Amino acid sequence: LAAIMSVSLLRVQLLSPMAQQLFGASSRRGLADVPTTLSALPQSVRNYVKEKANLCQPDDIYLCDGSEEENKRFLEIMRRAGIAKPLRKMDNCWLVRTDPADVARVESKTVISTADKRQTVPIPKEGVKGQLGNWMSPSDLQAALQDRFPGCMAGRAMYIIPFSMGPVGGPISKLGIQLTDSPYVVASMRIMTRMGRAALDAIQGDNYVKCLHSVGLPLKNISKPLVQNWPCNPSKILISHIPDRNEIASFGSGYGGNSLLGKKCFALRLGSILGKREGWVAEHMLILGITDPRGNKKYVAAAFPSACGKTNLAMLQPTLPGYKVECVGDDIAWMKFDADGVLRAINPEAGFFGVAPGTCSHTNPNAMRTIQSNTIFTNVGETGDGGVYWKAWRRRWTPPLASPAGEARCGLRTAATRPPIRTRVSAPRPRSARPWTPTGRVPRASRSAP
Repeated sequence: LAAIMSVSLLRVQLLSPMAQQLFGASSRRGLADVPTTLSALPQSVRNYVKEKANLCQPDDIYLCDGSEEENKRFLEIMRRAGIAKPLRKMDNCWLVRTDPADVARVESKTVISTADKRQTVPIPKEGVKGQLGNWMSPSDLQAALQDRFPGCMAGRAMYIIPFSMGPVGGPISKLGIQLTDSPYVVASMRIMTRMGRAALDAIQGDNYVKCLHSVGLPLKNISKPLVQNWPCNPSKILISHIPDRNEIASFGSGYGGNSLLGKKCFALRLGSILGKREGWVAEHMLILGITDPRGNKKYVAAAFPSACGKTNLAMLQPTLPGYKVECVGDDIAWMKFDADGVLRAINPEAGFFGVAPGTCSHTNPNAMRTIQSNTIFTNVGETGDGGVYWKAWRRRWTPPLASPAGEARCGLRTAATRPPIRTRVSAPRPRSARPWTPTGRVPRASRSAP
């Protein structure tokens, strides 16, 4: 490990035939050609990486810069490994299929650990199971983590992902460092967060959230072919949050909601606690702007549960003449009153993470236009001409199958920084709200508003 820490060029090496199966032969001439050094890390980040590298025992460590060239290398690694395949009908779109045992968030194995249980959940009547979250004592969590993480990255690389929730340098933006052994997570975090050098440079001291993730399957423990070439450890899944240390640790799952720790784990669960400390709120809400024909503009935040229409409403295409709708965010809102008593809101995410079934040109034409390029699809059907399919994509499913492809849990993630969502274009294409900057946020309402 000391040798790994001291070298200036950290390489992703292929140490066994099974490693070649998981990482692909492209690793030798892909990430290995990108020089990086741990000396580039702030001291607090360096200490965190050393601590977790000692725990997880990865064969190599790689610092991600978030560049387009780097992203192409990660996608190629996944292609060679059989994890992802390009969709030839679409522009830079990729299809990933997971193990059927790893397709959704696992609320029953998602916990928050605090010294006082009442800090996390109300204590129900004896014999009654609470429904407002899962608490785990610090001692029990420490035992559970110690049972899982030691040596979990053996044979794999540890990827360091510096990221920002919200624009880098924003008044209520937050920084994070995620450590993971999954190339899929790296490619997805690049879409969903502001990832790369700018976020790393903004870290000062411990002003960041520490996120540790592993698929939980060391190469030496693989004794049979993986389902869909997808590494995971469903029987050991645990997603934990430690508010007192601003830490998140996720084990056993590669699925987005469990492994992209900037999303629900950081932006909602830990974000709610950070907001309580600092005087703002993190909510499961869309944000959109509506301008009437006279130029009067109002912003709306709306809260629905998952898969109930937040994305469709956020990307609304108005049919009334003269009206304009702008998408700020489709899933999470961070809100805070400014010095003038105006409630301000930001979307902490940089991309869209959507549930595919039910999304079609009738329900969300803007989303359908957006996902034609630069999108990662997960667990959807594939058409013979290299396109995608899921329930409600079209009205009729013709092959003689018992149920339509894409009817199970499937999703997509796509960037929010390109048309038709964020770029201003001519009607009837959608528009997005003006760019959020470190000096201002989208106003929601004044404190005195009803």
